[in-house]
Amino acid sequence: MIKKEKIKDLHYSVNGFLTADEVQKAADEVLKKYGKDMKMPGFRAGHVPLSVLRQKYNASAMGEAIDTLMNADLEKYAADKKIRLAGSPKADLAGWEIGKDVEYTLEFDILPALPAIDLDKITLTKKVTKLDESEVEKAIENLRTSRSTAEKQDAKYKAQNGDTAVIDFTGFLGDTEFEGGAAKMHHLVLGSGSFIPGFEDQIIGHKAGDEFDVNVKFPKDYHADNLAGKAARFAIVLHEVRKHILPELNDEFAKTIGFETVDKLRDHIRNILNEQYDEASKQEMRNELLDVLADKVKLDLPETLIEQELDMARREHEHHHEHCDGKCGDDCKFDEKKERKDAERRVKLGLILAEWGTQNKVEVTRDDLQNAIWAEASRYPDPKQVFEFYNKNQNAVTMLRGMIFERKALDAMLTHVKTKEKSVKPTELFEQAKAK
Repeated sequence: MIKKEKIKDLHYSVNGFLTADEVQKAADEVLKKYGKDMKMPGFRAGHVPLSVLRQKYNASAMGEAIDTLMNADLEKYAADKKIRLAGSPKADLAGWEIGKDVEYTLEFDILPALPAIDLDKITLTKKVTKLDESEVEKAIENLRTSRSTAEKQDAKYKAQNGDTAVIDFTGFLGDTEFEGGAAKMHHLVLGSGSFIPGFEDQIIGHKAGDEFDVNVKFPKDYHADNLAGKAARFAIVLHEVRKHILPELNDEFAKTIGFETVDKLRDHIRNILNEQYDEASKQEMRNELLDVLADKVKLDLPETLIEQELDMARREHEHHHEHCDGKCGDDCKFDEKKERKDAERRVKLGLILAEWGTQNKVEVTRDDLQNAIWAEASRYPDPKQVFEFYNKNQNAVTMLRGMIFERKALDAMLTHVKTKEKSVKPTELFEQAKAK
């Protein structure tokens, strides 16, 4: 039974008392439960006497019994006080000995009460954009390019941007060939940007059979330290130039993609682009609403949750910099002040969305979870691995459910706010959404 309490803001310290008799009684119940299936020499399975079980397992049973009794006391206390814990309590048994009464202390943080949020007094900017038909044509050209055929050109043809060059190349620093800088019969799409800046540009204009040098400078941030920022020469042998021939844009082409006519293909692309614009605009509104909530809602935050967020941030930072060896400068350092501020924001917004969503009966359905897992799986070459991951990791499913809940709560909030429209260009809309 909890006898005393000490409360400071959201932090509670409570003192309780358990008699030796009630602890032993609860321990006996634990022993009886495990004794049902226990086998010991000289006794039938499940018929080991309680006295024998006490002799061998009483200490561990008492530990479990005390946890059970303390949790029961805490549940009753929390229900009476109408509070909710922000995490597991820290317990101190104050030097308890077997056979003695138990005096214990539990320390824990509680979740704050969410103040009323007048969403109808919040005005957000809804960015709208008009579909540019050139974007539709660009998407169609991309489809044609993806279904193009690369035809080998004769020896008089000069390589152009967009062509595929089949090359041998060997890289040199000065007169010394460097490791990993050579390849045979490599297929390089000119203009793709897959090689370091300037490399592809110097192949344009050459013909099959040409042998020449390409002179470039590796970027300062290049991943290989021995090459970063250094000038290099590549000896090139151009074997073939292949020009990409696009399929004719007609109804037959549309049918290869699953549409009866080119017009229906264009309509489909328009719908997709408009959906992308709407989602980008909505994401901007979500971000703006989160900023407003973080700034305007006054909420005391449990230190327990902030420390948990900070611990995760530290582990992630250490993971990303485990091979840094001090070469990253200030990036290697964990900025405690900044990370704490970010952690406080995440905790605050998480509490707001969780509480508001619960109060307004936001639910995550089975279909919500399945759709989210399908969407993630579709981004991987082997979707089966994603499904197996979630099947074997309930913690991952719980985290995913939490993310979906927060997104649904946020979207539900958006239905209550006021909006003012602002016309923007599509590029501006996507650049801003990407920057968040």
